[in-house]
Amino acid sequence: MRHPGLMGLWPLTTSKPTPLIRVLPPPPPPPLHAATTMATAASSSTARRRPRRGSKGPNSDLSRTLTDCTRRGDAAAAMAAFDSAVSGPDPPRLLAHQYNQLLHLLASADAAEFPTPAAAAARRVFSHMLEAGASPSEATITSLARVTASDASNPAAADEAFELVATMKDKYGVVPRLRSYSPVLAAFRRAGEAGKAYAVDAHMEASTVSPEEPEIAALLDVSMKAGDAGKVYEYMHKLRRTVDCVSEGTAEVLEGWFRSGKAAMLGKAEWDACQVKDAIVANGGGCHRLGWLGTGPWMVQRVRAGADGQCGGCGCRLACVDIDMEETRRFADSVAGLAFQRETKTNFSQFQEWLEEHGEYEAIVDGANIALYQQNFAEGGFSLTQLDAVVTELRDRYNGKWPLVVLHNKRIAKLMENSSNRHLIETWRANGALYTSPIGSNDDWYWLYAAIRLNCLLVSNDEMRDHIFELLGSSFFPKWKQRHQVKYTFSKGKAVLMMPPPYSSEIQESKMGSWHVPMEEKSGDERVRIWLCIDRTEHCKQPHEAPAANGVAQDMSPRVATNVSEQRRAEDNGGSITGKRKDRD
Repeated sequence: MRHPGLMGLWPLTTSKPTPLIRVLPPPPPPPLHAATTMATAASSSTARRRPRRGSKGPNSDLSRTLTDCTRRGDAAAAMAAFDSAVSGPDPPRLLAHQYNQLLHLLASADAAEFPTPAAAAARRVFSHMLEAGASPSEATITSLARVTASDASNPAAADEAFELVATMKDKYGVVPRLRSYSPVLAAFRRAGEAGKAYAVDAHMEASTVSPEEPEIAALLDVSMKAGDAGKVYEYMHKLRRTVDCVSEGTAEVLEGWFRSGKAAMLGKAEWDACQVKDAIVANGGGCHRLGWLGTGPWMVQRVRAGADGQCGGCGCRLACVDIDMEETRRFADSVAGLAFQRETKTNFSQFQEWLEEHGEYEAIVDGANIALYQQNFAEGGFSLTQLDAVVTELRDRYNGKWPLVVLHNKRIAKLMENSSNRHLIETWRANGALYTSPIGSNDDWYWLYAAIRLNCLLVSNDEMRDHIFELLGSSFFPKWKQRHQVKYTFSKGKAVLMMPPPYSSEIQESKMGSWHVPMEEKSGDERVRIWLCIDRTEHCKQPHEAPAANGVAQDMSPRVATNVSEQRRAEDNGGSITGKRKDRD
């Protein structure tokens, strides 16, 4: 019989009900000491990080060995570890960078430390890499090509290395770099394979890879050994366009060529002097590129140049080299194109038209830069006096010819409020010496375009590093600035102009066929720089006509960037001074 107090606590069934039992949790463990707890946690963490037996991850024994061998430069130990690992019962899976480590070590291995053929080992590593499905990179192929090209035991090593580089894009989708070609060129140079070296040069050009001095020196050397005077001349000019000054190694290559019998037999006894002079002008003053001029043996001397650019060997005057006429035209077009994007098109077009009508200036003046020079003091402001001092100095230099001052219209409007300024501004306007850029314009575009388009000097201390100059992205902008920018200061109210250097420290080819090649000077002191003076011996005893600026004969016209006193001194000394390149457009 059920107890009446339990009625309704469970259903009425014939089976006996299950009693209700509360299950209590187990008591907590006794507290551990803090140090014991930390040790346990560290042990657990270490256990989680420790790779399982037979792990093939980057923390394997092989990976650590390769890293250590790379640090020590031990190619033999690295290859021994690699061969042992991949031939074992449980070979690890290498990552791409580990294959690259091995190939880099083999490419850098010394023959004494790695006597077995490194090329064979490199091929074995590369084959294993492809079989493992790892993707080769440019570094992979470059290292393989380098070690392959250095295999002296294989007559076809250089061809095999070139094949690797030439096909890396089609086979593996990676683009070669300059370092990819360098070992191949060096190998063909050692072998005296001129034709194959030219093929490498052609492939570099097709891949838009520009050679640097070591590669051009290799091409020069292999051309010289082959007696290919045309290629020597071609690579001399490629060297001229690539570097300003040459290293000792390149200088020795050049000396070897010009002292050779083959070089002595080449050249023209007669040439069109006007054609040569015009070519020098078109090329910016540094060369004519019309081939070897003159006959007979060459005299090669290591000399210094005087402060005025007179060669201490042959006595001729070095030129101040400009960018060539085609580069000047493209540069002006680039500036105009950018100005049209950022200026009111009508305003800038009107300026271009005005410049075509009034474009006979020797110098363009950045008016705001000069008038605001060192005016950051309490009483300072826009100094028209400073600007007038620069204009006066330029007129003295150019026999009274006016420069062109570029100023913003808002500046002029403010200045015209003062009667003492009004007369000076009106004088400038009456003589075509002032152009005011319109409201809303950036006058930087105006003075920069004018100086480039008219191919004349620019008077400004502006370093030309801000955003509008960064837009140009021109490789020849620094060279243009060096040749055309005139900086200034003031001494007792008189403007002191710092003209461009009287000559350029870069490879030059004269109208008489001689060459002048500056060598590297780590001190940066032009007074001690060594030059290779390379001249025909038949000319060495004859007085050299001193070339004018950029190879153009001095005509004492006002379009020469010197003052009268400098011109007279130069004439009295039988020399010439550097001036502005004559515009032959």
